[in-house]
Amino acid sequence: MASPILPGSGLGSGLDIGAIVTALVNADKSPKQTQIDNQTKTNTLKISGVGALKSALTTFQAALATLGSKTNPAFAGYTATSSVPGTLTVTSDNTAVSGSYSVVVKELATGSKVASAAFAGGASSAIPSGTLKISQNGTDYNVTIPANATLQSTRDAINKAQGSNGISANIVTDATGASRLVIGSNKTGAGSDLTVSGIAGLEIDGTKVMSATPAAGDSGSVGALAKDASLTIDGLAVTSKSNTVTGAISGMTLNLVAASATPSTVTVDTNTKGLQTSLQQFVDAYNSLKTTVDSLSKATPDEDGKLTVQAAFTGDSLPRSLIASIRAEFTGAGAGGSMAYLSEVGIMTDSITGNLKLDTTAFNKAMAAPGATGQVQQLFSGTNDTNGLLARMSKAVDPYLKTSADGKTQGLLDQRLTILNANSRTITDQQKALDVRVANLTKTLTAKYNAMDLLVGQMKATASNITSFFSSLNAQQSAK
Repeated sequence: MASPILPGSGLGSGLDIGAIVTALVNADKSPKQTQIDNQTKTNTLKISGVGALKSALTTFQAALATLGSKTNPAFAGYTATSSVPGTLTVTSDNTAVSGSYSVVVKELATGSKVASAAFAGGASSAIPSGTLKISQNGTDYNVTIPANATLQSTRDAINKAQGSNGISANIVTDATGASRLVIGSNKTGAGSDLTVSGIAGLEIDGTKVMSATPAAGDSGSVGALAKDASLTIDGLAVTSKSNTVTGAISGMTLNLVAASATPSTVTVDTNTKGLQTSLQQFVDAYNSLKTTVDSLSKATPDEDGKLTVQAAFTGDSLPRSLIASIRAEFTGAGAGGSMAYLSEVGIMTDSITGNLKLDTTAFNKAMAAPGATGQVQQLFSGTNDTNGLLARMSKAVDPYLKTSADGKTQGLLDQRLTILNANSRTITDQQKALDVRVANLTKTLTAKYNAMDLLVGQMKATASNITSFFSSLNAQQSAK
């Protein structure tokens, strides 16, 4: 808005009206403007601080998730390797024992795949309505087939109804245009052959193997019946319903990839070096979060080293509560192993900074005890998805970040951000109101001082006329 104040002195009074009005308006505006500026600065600082803390917590949780990965566990107490990963791969848990094993994978476990008799009309062949029953291992999986169904819509109905149970269907069409419904299961092992009944034309006895060149009316198992995996461990015969073999070697899981007459050497050893690296990563992740929280909480000296510059959360209890919640898990109820405290693996707390530090000498001494590496794994990874230290620390952060599933309850930081954003709108409204007040006050004072200047000018003109009149009168009297 253009200022109604005109520069220069009043013609009547000779006063600098513009300077006077500006000074009066600024005197009225200054207290409120200072308050608004301070509120804006503080609120903006807090909004930035909430964003920085959210980012730090997200990074911290991501680090915990990486360290607690099930597929690539950072805190594995033992390392297990296979000399021929193309034949089998291997993982270990905290109950493993150091050793070496010779494993020969003779046969992989297979599932059941069955095919119906051929339908000359192809995928659009009509299928009677009813209930299609797919049986496996004594369990029936029913699929409702509606009226006017085709072979293709029957396939789609099976996939929709039983896909979550590992059963899938497709259509195979041969060179003559005839189509067969092919149904398979992801369950493996001898005895898991599928049988299909309930709909005319789709009956399949999966315990019978179809020939390589079946007649149009033939149905049954495709290729071969389902079978167990077969392997030897140090010459001892082992069978498994699945290609994931657990329990055959204590603390080990063998993942069978391909059959081979060549033995694979499986080696298990303590993971001391890997654990030390993971412990340092854990310490670094916590210290990075702690450093961010400290920087957002502590006031700092100004350039003169006298006054203090407030941080986003100076005097705020939220950061202290956050760190306290996380540190409470250091000694919280965990998986119940013989190791329960970080100090037992060489992780200490700096008495001055509150940061963690890894004492490698203490760590190596602790790892010399039998079974110690497995206990470290249990301490950090737990025996289930919730009782390990990593999972508990991540859960302690959730209230600050997570919004409820229904979206009605925000995390604590989002709640704080909502309040701060509302404050920003309020401050903006206050600034607009002040700007309007300043403009109106400027206009009013300018009008009043201009009116005063006009009156003074008129009075001066009158005084000049009177003075001239008496001067003329005196001159006339003197001439006589």
